[in-house]
Amino acid sequence: KPKSDVAAKAVREMNPQMNITAHQNRLDPGSEEVYDYNFFMGLDGVAAALDNVEARVYLDGRCVLHKKPLLEGGTLGSQGHTLVVVPHLTESYGQDKSKPTNVFPLCTLKNFPHRIEHTLQWARDQFEGLFKQTPENVNLFLRDEGFVVRTLGHGDAEALEVLGGVWSSLEDIKAGGQRPTKWEDCVSWARCKWETLFNNDIRQLLHCFPPEQKTASGLPFWSGSKRCPHPLTFDPNNAVHMDFAVAAANLYGQIFGVKGTRDYASIRDILEKVVVPPFTPKSSVNIHVTDEEMKEDKEKDSDDADKAQLEDLKGKLASPSLKSSAMQMYPIDFEKDDDSNFHMDYIVAASNLRAENYDIPAADRHQSKRIAGRIIPAIATTTAAVAGLMCLELYKLVQGHKKISSYRTSYFILAVDHFVWSQPLQPQSFEVAGKKFTLWDNFLVEGRRAGQQEMTLGDLVDYVKEIYSLTICSVFYEKVILYNKQEERLKKRVSDLVKMTTKADIPPHKKMLELFPSFVEDEYCDLVPSIMYML
Repeated sequence: KPKSDVAAKAVREMNPQMNITAHQNRLDPGSEEVYDYNFFMGLDGVAAALDNVEARVYLDGRCVLHKKPLLEGGTLGSQGHTLVVVPHLTESYGQDKSKPTNVFPLCTLKNFPHRIEHTLQWARDQFEGLFKQTPENVNLFLRDEGFVVRTLGHGDAEALEVLGGVWSSLEDIKAGGQRPTKWEDCVSWARCKWETLFNNDIRQLLHCFPPEQKTASGLPFWSGSKRCPHPLTFDPNNAVHMDFAVAAANLYGQIFGVKGTRDYASIRDILEKVVVPPFTPKSSVNIHVTDEEMKEDKEKDSDDADKAQLEDLKGKLASPSLKSSAMQMYPIDFEKDDDSNFHMDYIVAASNLRAENYDIPAADRHQSKRIAGRIIPAIATTTAAVAGLMCLELYKLVQGHKKISSYRTSYFILAVDHFVWSQPLQPQSFEVAGKKFTLWDNFLVEGRRAGQQEMTLGDLVDYVKEIYSLTICSVFYEKVILYNKQEERLKKRVSDLVKMTTKADIPPHKKMLELFPSFVEDEYCDLVPSIMYML
């Protein structure tokens, strides 16, 4: 489910009086129809938990533009940082000044990958779950009497996944489980797993999020970094398809002590006899587009089915005959540098098939091995520390502290007990014609006053001269020059001039134009206050 929906539900359970609305829109120029001037002006502030620098820089710019405080935090393994941005008091997050790094901190997207790093992390997660965690859980169950009770204490969802995996790994195929008794069973499992991961799961996703899906705000759901996937059809003549089947079958055999083979021809013969179960997407799996839908879903959704399934699993796992006949399993520790162990074979094939689902360019074995070594997982304790430190700054903002000495920026590395708290930096000041400004200063201009027509560019030049004693000699908007001492343009209305120079209409949601002037008094000044031109 969308993270924002899940987070909103969790918050309501903590505090039912909390007024919270979940959105699923990407925060970038493409969503400014939703997150427009009115949206930002309706906020008291912003708390951000973004996972990439580009989005942070964009959001920071929006907060500076609308003079809103920003709480910013991030993690990288055991490292964490928090930053508080207070209008007119501190510097902002600013532009990305970091040097390119060989580390790719990723918040793995279960359903919306858009880079090969995402599909590689997904493949690693699959590997760990199938060939390491489940066998370890089985061995724990066999030797630890308290395993089931302890697992049930982790919540129904996790218990269902863990105990279901244990039971299916202990029960052989004839009894409805997944424990293989011969090599052919391993190949059959690999073929069915291929169908689940690269066809069925994608069909289910598209059933929930059709290609034409719109968000509650009317924006296309599949846009920006959200790539609309497509299911794959297994082809034994496709090398990547066969690579996955061979690697998955061998790894599955290894955890059960069943000897495998690299003989593609014999595996292809077995694959021809495999019966793949039919699959139909379930309408019960649903995306919540609005609060009303979520409320309705919450009211009709009950955990009775899950609880019944858990009770059934507990009964099956309590059977004395299950433990007496069970054999221990052989968990696999991932080792990327042994080319004979099928580990990287599986990772590369699974990642590239997933990439094909989402039209992401594939990566070869060497590139995959190089990228896979850079992935840094999220650590819960780091996240908790960052959230707590951001909340401390939130109290100060709510209490309205006006001294910069009241606020703190933090940086820490939990792995080595390194903690640094420092006072935020003041905003850099600059001079234009002898007057001091900071990034928080701009010239607000009402382009159309009550009962009057919109300003011409000449009116704007006169207004700035009268109010701020500065003479405009040129004006820039986005990437175009609106004015550079061309007299004829002074007679045009500002909005008409923007349309003429950009060769595009101003979107109806745009209530303000950010114009960048230069002044006769200080024509070559690098930094100048922008003009906030209200339409």
